Amino acid sequence: MKKSFKYYKLITVFGLALLLLFSCGGGNEDDPIIEQVPEKVVPSNLTLSITLEGVNENNPEGDGSGIIKCVANATDAISYEFRFGNGDTVTNSTGTVEYTYSQRSTNSYSVYVYAYSKTGDFINSFQQIKVYVARPEFKDLVFSDEFDTDGSPDDSKWGYDIGRGDNGWGNGEKQYYTNRSENVIIEEGMLKITAKRENYEGAEYTSTRMLTEGKFDFTYGKVEVRAKLPIGEGTWPAIWMLGSNIRTAGWPACGEIDIMEHWGHNHGNVQSAMHTPSSFGNTTNHGAQYLADVSTQFHVYVVEWDDQEIVFSVDGKEHYKYSPALKNSETWPYTANQFLILNVAMGGSWFSIDPNFVASTLEIDYVRVYQ
Repeated sequence: MKKSFKYYKLITVFGLALLLLFSCGGGNEDDPIIEQVPEKVVPSNLTLSITLEGVNENNPEGDGSGIIKCVANATDAISYEFRFGNGDTVTNSTGTVEYTYSQRSTNSYSVYVYAYSKTGDFINSFQQIKVYVARPEFKDLVFSDEFDTDGSPDDSKWGYDIGRGDNGWGNGEKQYYTNRSENVIIEEGMLKITAKRENYEGAEYTSTRMLTEGKFDFTYGKVEVRAKLPIGEGTWPAIWMLGSNIRTAGWPACGEIDIMEHWGHNHGNVQSAMHTPSSFGNTTNHGAQYLADVSTQFHVYVVEWDDQEIVFSVDGKEHYKYSPALKNSETWPYTANQFLILNVAMGGSWFSIDPNFVASTLEIDYVRVYQ
């Protein structure tokens, strides 16, 4: 029994030795491959140059286009990521990019570039720049009436609201609107809208409200109206616009843009205002300037409307800009067409009319719309 045990023990030891020998032998294609970890590559010598379009001694922040050109270069870099300081980014392999800022006026930005290597390592650099972005230039005349032909206004351009409206056109106004020559006529190259005291169709006053609804409307552009305003307590001349969807959306959802309003009891104060679902009627969105000769001299009333802001001015002097930070249907119903309105109202629910008033006239030299 002892001898047999030693014999089997010898065989077992020999078998284990053979097994160990084969397991330590050369590998085969099924053996796992241990990959080498690549050596870390970090870019170096990063440079960044930024050129503003049209920059010169007179325009150190550029020519108003908002265009900049960035050129970056780094040793061992295979891609570049540009961050323009406003949330926008561009990534490419060339290190060269042209970018256009759109925020109006002069603004400061920190422009960063990140240079990446094949191992994903990076370095970065940045420059602080100031960029001037001008408002769009509206140069193409798309609508005009120079009022050069005596008689009635051109019915291919203008229609009329007739009557007293609902509750005095929503404002407690006292006039009845007509299209009679007594209230509206072109004479000596001027459109004349005259408000008169007279008993007519149950009203004590008559006047005219003319509009381009259904004949001309537009989205974004510049309106110029050269006008001399009526005088007298109770007069309420206006140059304004309404959204063309007013018949379906209603007011104020359609949006209203008041280019010029003037109340005779506050002579010389010309106001511009916005009426939106977020603020309408006695709106908080308005601005004004004072013109002592508003009823003796002609002035040019202007609105410039684009996708970012609506700006009002008289004779080139700006007095109000509307540009809400949050633009939605409540604050900015100004992404669709609007039509023009010219009128002189008499009185309202919050002001009275001079009992001695007889007549006064809004004179308009021209109406022009540019895009």
